[in-house]
Amino acid sequence: MRVVIINAQIPGVRLGLVEATGARILPAPPELACELDAVSERLRRELTIEQVAELDAVSDVRTMFRSWGVDPARYRPSSEALLRRVVAGKGLYRVSNVVDINNLGSIETGWPYGSYDRARLEPPVTFRLGRRGETYEGIGKHTWHLEDRPVLADLLGPFGSPISDSVRTMITEVTSAVLMVIYAPAGSTARAIRQGLEQCALRLERFAGARIETTEVLNGSGWPAD
Repeated sequence: MRVVIINAQIPGVRLGLVEATGARILPAPPELACELDAVSERLRRELTIEQVAELDAVSDVRTMFRSWGVDPARYRPSSEALLRRVVAGKGLYRVSNVVDINNLGSIETGWPYGSYDRARLEPPVTFRLGRRGETYEGIGKHTWHLEDRPVLADLLGPFGSPISDSVRTMITEVTSAVLMVIYAPAGSTARAIRQGLEQCALRLERFAGARIETTEVLNGSGWPAD
């Protein structure tokens, strides 16, 4: 059943959604930890820091940011930040099974991913540029000023971004309903986005005991793409 509709008010992006209920938020189990380590080690062997920016997916995300008037060198896409961390040998952050699944998908595809506590959202949701005076408390950061930066916003205001997400809707130990969003450049095929969504859905089922309610690729109006 369809729960969340996201209306993209800025161009150049295709959004992929996974909605899941009944998730149990725990440390990553050994099997997921092994996947995290294996993918991180492969990327570390295959890439240098300089080569990260040359990856097609990373380059496309940077182009997407520039189309919004956002400098990706100053406001680095979350996917590129994770890839640079992994290639530098620092590995992925270990937060929880759901957040780790989010980050693993992001480094595999090169696209920003965001995971949100569905119970803390007040739809409708839009993807737009931040307005003057808008801020939120970023995860692990001080107050983040959002003017002219890409944000997801609900009736309570901005809560997420392909750069850094907010404390208000972050995944915590009491989360059970999850909304996971893929921010893919507009040139990405629906097939490629669906593959990313399906991988996330399988991992949420396997490693978080979640029940998948929907996986969807959205067009600019927020309705399913063909």
